Amino acid sequence: MPGHGNDLTRLRIALTTFFALDGFVFAGWVVRIPAIKEQTGASPSTLGLALLGVSAGAVITMMFTGRLCGRYGSHPVTVVCAVLLSLSVTLPPLTHSAATLGAVLLLFGAAYGSINVAFNSAAVDLVAALGRPVMPTFHAAFSLGGMIGAGLGGLVAGSMSPTLHLLGLGIIGLLVTALTAPTLLRLDPPRPAEHAAAGPEGSTTAGPADPAPAKAATHRLTPRTRRLVVVFGLIALCTAYGEGALADWGALHLRQDLGSSAGVAAAGYSCFALAMTVGRLTGTTLLERLGRTRTVVLGGGVAAAGMLLGALAPALWAALLGYSVAGLGLANLFPVAVERAGALAGPSGVATASTLGYGGMLLGPPAIGFMADWFSLPAALTSVAVLAGVAAAIGFATRRATAG
Repeated sequence: MPGHGNDLTRLRIALTTFFALDGFVFAGWVVRIPAIKEQTGASPSTLGLALLGVSAGAVITMMFTGRLCGRYGSHPVTVVCAVLLSLSVTLPPLTHSAATLGAVLLLFGAAYGSINVAFNSAAVDLVAALGRPVMPTFHAAFSLGGMIGAGLGGLVAGSMSPTLHLLGLGIIGLLVTALTAPTLLRLDPPRPAEHAAAGPEGSTTAGPADPAPAKAATHRLTPRTRRLVVVFGLIALCTAYGEGALADWGALHLRQDLGSSAGVAAAGYSCFALAMTVGRLTGTTLLERLGRTRTVVLGGGVAAAGMLLGALAPALWAALLGYSVAGLGLANLFPVAVERAGALAGPSGVATASTLGYGGMLLGPPAIGFMADWFSLPAALTSVAVLAGVAAAIGFATRRATAG
């Protein structure tokens, strides 16, 4: 068990590395989807169904992974899932039909969802031990890893086959896991009581605006605790809905409705992703100054305003600004929701919040598509603003529920 600051620092570096690796591997796969589509001969509709395998695999296995973390510990489960993620990312280029691609992506999604539950559970323990709200920094590492993975993938896409590229990602993943795993396997999760302040009003983890959950260390799953975990999961859902919607539809809106070039349309999501990364890098400072409740309420409000601008602005520059503002607003909602759920209920809380979150990512793109058919794409994208506002309202209501 980590007993001093050096152990906690090493543990934080190791977890940050796994978060970054996860983003790096996932983004590397995403940029090769067009080439895999050509290889499998899939139509747009059948490719869409195959790609649902990633989200479906993640959602199916997250609750099971929470139980595994509770039984065996989040550190060894993180290591095993990192190995599975590194191996499974090499499989899509070996498929030659949409059906087999979907089956392979179920495995990849299962590994991806499982490692997210495992290292988020480990991060929750470390956040409590450090006594500082550093959860956003881990998610910033994921975002940075994704940006690097996407950039590298774009550079090699024209000169390297998907098979070699994703095989290289798998090898990198296994090497990083081999170098980082000993730290996780040697150090047990720290106990909050040994490292964090006990006073609820003075806890820096909770922030000045929030009383610390008194039962975080014991994870007693009372009916009230379960309800609160679901509430935090709904905040994660609202955030992930926006991320999925912008990833799949944001560029099309700029291209189709505002007449941008293909390059500028692609840059739209980059603005959103970069803003999310910046927001997460500054998230700890924001949480220390405002507390978690005010951060969620402010973030949800900012994201709602930004997405209304991004969806309804008639000028391209204003839409890009709106995407960036929405990214800043959404940046810390998912990390805060997962951390609070984990503080209340341990790995099962992380699994519940993550499952609801990925459910939102699964729901968002098709929901936007149906609404775009019924109304218009700009009108459909305003649903992201609506759910961001819902997240802000939930955050405020949760403040009173936690205090009571």
